[in-house]
Amino acid sequence: MAEPRYMLVVSHTGRLESLNASVEVVTRLVEAGVVPVLLESERSDLLAHRADLTGELALLDDMDRSLLELVIVLGGDGTILRAAELVRGSAVPLVGVNLGHVGFLAEAEREDLSETLRRVLAKDYDVEERMTIDVDVYVDGQVVYSSWALNEATVEKASRERMLEVVIEVNGRPLSTFACDGVVLSTPTGSTAYSFSGGGPVVWPNIDAMLLVPLAAHALFARPLVVAPESVLAVEVLSRTDGSGVLFCDGRRTWTLPPGARVEARRSATPVRLARLQRGQFTDRLVRKFNLPVTGWRGPADA
Repeated sequence: MAEPRYMLVVSHTGRLESLNASVEVVTRLVEAGVVPVLLESERSDLLAHRADLTGELALLDDMDRSLLELVIVLGGDGTILRAAELVRGSAVPLVGVNLGHVGFLAEAEREDLSETLRRVLAKDYDVEERMTIDVDVYVDGQVVYSSWALNEATVEKASRERMLEVVIEVNGRPLSTFACDGVVLSTPTGSTAYSFSGGGPVVWPNIDAMLLVPLAAHALFARPLVVAPESVLAVEVLSRTDGSGVLFCDGRRTWTLPPGARVEARRSATPVRLARLQRGQFTDRLVRKFNLPVTGWRGPADA
């Protein structure tokens, strides 16, 4: 007898489009003999939307996450980040179907859902590991909070009317002090997210590096930095700061930073694994997601 297959389905069930897509996915999985696994709240929303759903719908809280074969995420990048948080520490890959706007982390669009399901059921995909960062907050030399991020950790001012005074540091050496709206500590994956909006460079995801991007800094030297993956980046909220800061990890996990707090970010030993259906170049993804103009391109001279 074949071992049962389990796939976690994560969606934004507060939206009708996501509910309909979830019904399609769950129905297709059950027909293929795969057990859909859901969060309790999302299973309730799904059954309230379609009470005629049949087949076993397992709950994630009752599951050994190591038994999951795949996570199917229906939504935008925020939903994918939430799904990555749910399976943090396991080796299960995620495949995203974009129901949001840009959906940079997503592998497919809504109109590709049927083909995406065919591919994942046939295990016809590659798995790509994406670097994450571990983040620690120190107060008076003691770690008071630890988290992680796939995209970025951001130190931001807590009050709109006050600037945050910080000192940035690379590998235990101070680099510069300035007042700013914040500082983004990013992975290559996050280079097309908040870091990009703050004026940081786009870094290809196969490059091992970390980024530091100041936000609206009052300083002559406040350029984005790209450092080696073994580096330790730090941001200290100076004691003379008039007010507190806030740490955001992937925009989801937060911690208040009093004056004198120190945030350190380093490469994590636990990557996020993404299932890839498309084997094209990252350049093509940039063009497609940002709708970049390439009209007139004729290819390399030797093509």
